[in-house]
Amino acid sequence: MATDITKLTKDTLAKGGVLVVLYFDLHGNTKELLQNLGTGFVDRMLKEPGVIFALGEIEEPIEERGIHSTSIEIKVLTTSFLALMNICALYSPFSLEILKPSEIHLSIENAHELLISVGSTTMDYKKYIIQNISKPEDVAKYKQAMQNKADVGKRLLEKKGKVE
Repeated sequence: MATDITKLTKDTLAKGGVLVVLYFDLHGNTKELLQNLGTGFVDRMLKEPGVIFALGEIEEPIEERGIHSTSIEIKVLTTSFLALMNICALYSPFSLEILKPSEIHLSIENAHELLISVGSTTMDYKKYIIQNISKPEDVAKYKQAMQNKADVGKRLLEKKGKVE
């Protein structure tokens, strides 16, 4: 079994994969809740695109003033740096340590994908915040700005079609 994981890791790294340890904190009302949350957390991560394996270790929870807290270390092997970035965007680790490789090289195509993914994730967060926290008039302004953005994009695509 260990040699299978070693081979899988080596093969994945050779194709641009990344082996990383992600650190998270969890808080809840009971120790059992935290252990269940931690287990579910790792299970959800295993199903994310680009995740080859994820192995989590949950620290013994501590209790203070009725709140239980713990940390989780999850060793994750991803198919690419982009897949790792998406995991970080979705799960928000408080820290991480890239174990392998010792250097990350990105093609221009991969750099574009990475930056577009960051932009898209940021836009999703802005949209959520504006739609759920802002005043109705600010939501209306945001929706109009998004419509304007779509219109500009459509014009650019039409213009590009005419040039080629």
